[in-house]
Amino acid sequence: MATGMDRRELADFLRRSRERLRPADVGLPDGPHRRTPGLRRQEVAALTGMSADYYVRLEQARGPQPSPQILGALARALGLGDDERDHLHLLAGHRPPAGRHAGETVSPALRHLLDRLADTPAQILGDLGDVLAQNGLAQELFGGVCTVSEHGRNIVWRWFTDPVVRAAYPFDEWEEHGRRHAADLRAAVARRGHDAASVRLVRRLRDASEEFARLWDLHEVGVRRSSRMRVVHPVVGTLDLVCERLLTPSEDQQLLIFTPPDGAAYAAQLDLLRAAVGGLPGLSPAASADSAATPVTVTP
Repeated sequence: MATGMDRRELADFLRRSRERLRPADVGLPDGPHRRTPGLRRQEVAALTGMSADYYVRLEQARGPQPSPQILGALARALGLGDDERDHLHLLAGHRPPAGRHAGETVSPALRHLLDRLADTPAQILGDLGDVLAQNGLAQELFGGVCTVSEHGRNIVWRWFTDPVVRAAYPFDEWEEHGRRHAADLRAAVARRGHDAASVRLVRRLRDASEEFARLWDLHEVGVRRSSRMRVVHPVVGTLDLVCERLLTPSEDQQLLIFTPPDGAAYAAQLDLLRAAVGGLPGLSPAASADSAATPVTVTP
């Protein structure tokens, strides 16, 4: 996605990044007669596979907008870190490339944080909707997560294929939940560049659910960040909650926390849920073998 290009800032950033490098940093001999610090413009051009004239024009703030491929080559040639690489893309008017992915590995720091949220339901989700971990209150609120099937812990898969999941949510909100699931998954698939895992999930969903296929074909896109939801709990009744999605350092994991909206009545319901959770441990791995015996409901 291209936006406005800041030629002057881009030129200055390229020049200063070039001047910070020594030839030895990129495997070149120092050579004689270097009157200025850093690499020569011709050397940067050679390292990136572009013409020297094209690179000179970029540093003179009069070149055309470089492509993401050229920017990637420049970032590698100049030895830029991730933040510097993203800055380079933004100056050139492009969206930065996707960041690093954590996959299914939850970092010890994130697990520690989740364990400390003992009085607030919380989950860690992958970008395609896999529940990677949840604390005791979330397990009491939404149930355990069965991982027998390939997508058994995926909230989108369970929403469209398991009627038991929907029983925990008001009927008149089912359509909206389904549209949000499809729109959020659509955004994640695009961010992943239609990789094998996301394509396989979408294909299986289309085969298993006519409803999902209908919503997917609408091509709606919407990343969920903060939303209101109602959950019907067998002990405390219907809870009105605010779901906040907090981004983690990786691109493919999110921390979800569920808090009551303003109002003592809702806070009191959450207190009842805390009483119901009793002695549950603070952290429940999504892949727990015991979770298969727990009735499953998952976050819409």
